[in-house]
Amino acid sequence: MAPTAIDPVILDVVQPKKDTLNLPTESRKRLEKAGIDLSSGYPYRPAKPLYLQDVQKIRDYHREHVDPGARADPAKRALFSAAEKVVDLTAHIGTEIVGLQLKDLTDQQKDELGLLIAERSVVFFRDQDISPQQQRSLGEWYGEVEVHPQVPQVPGVAGVTVIWPELQATEAKANFRNPGGASRWHSDLVHERQPAGVTHLHNDTVPTVGGDTLWASGYSAYEKLSPNFRKIIDGKKAVYRSAHAYLDRDDPTAGPKYVERVHPLVRVHPATGWKALWVNRAMTVRIVGLDKAESDLILGYLYDVYEKNVDIQVRFKWTPRTSALWDNRITIHNASWDYEGSQPRHGTRVTALAEAPYFQEDASSRREALGLAVDE
Repeated sequence: MAPTAIDPVILDVVQPKKDTLNLPTESRKRLEKAGIDLSSGYPYRPAKPLYLQDVQKIRDYHREHVDPGARADPAKRALFSAAEKVVDLTAHIGTEIVGLQLKDLTDQQKDELGLLIAERSVVFFRDQDISPQQQRSLGEWYGEVEVHPQVPQVPGVAGVTVIWPELQATEAKANFRNPGGASRWHSDLVHERQPAGVTHLHNDTVPTVGGDTLWASGYSAYEKLSPNFRKIIDGKKAVYRSAHAYLDRDDPTAGPKYVERVHPLVRVHPATGWKALWVNRAMTVRIVGLDKAESDLILGYLYDVYEKNVDIQVRFKWTPRTSALWDNRITIHNASWDYEGSQPRHGTRVTALAEAPYFQEDASSRREALGLAVDE
């Protein structure tokens, strides 16, 4: 049986330090209500792997993934009938559901939510009363919950990572000109053998002004390309790298290196059957089989298509106790740091790993499947 988190290998690690920052009041209330033990410090810091070879062994095995959205009622009757309101935020990406608590969803509603996320890319729920434990449980419905060996986590709840910019700023100083961190277009965990599917970020504390997050649609980015250009990139593969770098045990003086994986440049979502462009400026390194100059030119253009077409993006203003669930297979996202750390921001995140990315020549685009105008 394949392991469910980290292979039982002996890791050379960097020992963690104990954090002493003060938790925002609402964040502390939520954690204490959930019974999280804060007596030994917060968050829990796992020991960081030191060597590339150790990280490559983590989850380096095949596992079956059945996407819940693929078995859902296409009309989503159980989900929509229980909501007070369902609001599409833009024409192509982003939907908000009003009047439902994520912790109370039935199995049928979870499947239908999976399909809605696959179709609309990101779905939002405000005023959520959800504990880290319940967040992890929901994440398990959509795939194996990723236990990140590099980032802080909620004590006692493996796989629920802490998103706390004030904490990250103690390691990498941020400023107006170089906000760093998640303030760049990216998709999560592209270096995994089977990368991220649905991510659920719940923000319990947010700034009163600023701190928005943006998402862009991979379906629509693909459809922005001319049919002839799509033929050029269909079936091509690219090298994707990890966000963190490690030492090479066999060549420790060579400097930091990244985990790299080869995946399709255009992938197909198993629940919708639609093609999506799957590149991001932060972690896509090169197109396999092309010279560097050729690869750089094409990738630069593809990044721009994703990032510069505002009609295929949604910008979301957070309020306290809001959850966003998005699909990393069909989106990139970017967190605005325009509040510049002037007010606290804190949340918890769970990411479910999905299938190995695949391309299917006869798959349709989103516009073709929905009967929308297809420009030649």
